Amino acid sequence: MSAKPTEHAAADIVVAGHICLDVIPSIAGAKPASGLGDLLVPGKLVEVGPAVLSTGGSVSNTGLSLHRLGFPVKLMGKVGDDPFGDLIRKKLREHGERLADGMIVASGETSSYSVVISPPGVDRIFLHATGANDTFAAADVPADSLRGAKAFHFGYPPLMRRMYEDGGAELESLLAKAKAEGLTVSLDLARPDPESPAGRADWRAILARVLPLADVFLPSFEEILYMLRPDRYRELVELHGTSELLAYADGPLLGSLSEELLSMGAAIVGLKLGEFGFYLRTTADAGRLGGMGACAPAGEKLAKWLDRELLAPCYEVEVAGTTGAGDCTIAGFLGGLLRGLDPEDALLAAVGAGACNVERADAVSGVRSWDEIRERIASGWRSSERVPSLPGWSRVSEGGSGSGIREKRRSN
Repeated sequence: MSAKPTEHAAADIVVAGHICLDVIPSIAGAKPASGLGDLLVPGKLVEVGPAVLSTGGSVSNTGLSLHRLGFPVKLMGKVGDDPFGDLIRKKLREHGERLADGMIVASGETSSYSVVISPPGVDRIFLHATGANDTFAAADVPADSLRGAKAFHFGYPPLMRRMYEDGGAELESLLAKAKAEGLTVSLDLARPDPESPAGRADWRAILARVLPLADVFLPSFEEILYMLRPDRYRELVELHGTSELLAYADGPLLGSLSEELLSMGAAIVGLKLGEFGFYLRTTADAGRLGGMGACAPAGEKLAKWLDRELLAPCYEVEVAGTTGAGDCTIAGFLGGLLRGLDPEDALLAAVGAGACNVERADAVSGVRSWDEIRERIASGWRSSERVPSLPGWSRVSEGGSGSGIREKRRSN
């Protein structure tokens, strides 16, 4: 049985979904000769240093990024009544005294956690327990917890069993509740293990069911390629020997994927492209765009958002780590919607927040205030030239000095 979250002052945006505790032991020394197989030997004692404890998941990464940007935010994740749950709420309160007030505490359940094994020079391995995320349900977000907000963001349903079971019925119910309150609804994904129950779910059918209720859909390229084009995904993985496929995205494939997602009912599709930037596609249906809820563009703004296809490259920075970069990019984009920006400026806010994130090794401490990021952009922050192949696209001048935004022009 879940406890009701404590009520507090209304926020601009409610961020709900997956949350966990990350336990990251420091592992010093040289790169293992045979990778992790040389390190994780049965019976071997491996000395490690102090562990870093931090919150992870969409609620933490996107929610705390919005908080650091300066937006009033309410966090709604689900934890157990156990020491890890206590620690998750304590870590949230370190960022703001009221930030744990909306958390749901489930009696008798265990909290989600990950053990991140990251030796020098070797790809990380995650040991993850989904915990109370698996029982998160629409009933955990009562309607009165949404009132007064303008937007509702939900993240990582593939890591939350109730959200993908029964063809996504619970996810549909949750998003419908937020829409009924007049909020602009956004949805983010996570890439599941292909061999897991989530990986075997019919994601095309789930998305067709829920995207009419998701005004803004913000997956990564690899997540949506896996879900909509599983044969193409497997073909590319086998051909290139890796599941990291961002280098193989191009304009025609991005356009095809986004076209299908818009036809399923989304009003705005944003695809995270890692070091290649952030892609945006919007509907040509003025009624759907204008019906997005409290953050819908109106008047002259509506025309600026209608039927657009844009890509913003990343800003150039010294990269310290990429943990949470996609979640922070989402926070910047949602901030742009909350502020009523044009699409070009919302894109720049997105890649600006993401760039600040990667200047620090952790998920959120690099994110600056909204005004600081906007000032950095206005000062001529240099954009990367690394973008996907975009045949037929052109560079646009809007969006500030050195923005580097590309657009595929519509013939209408």
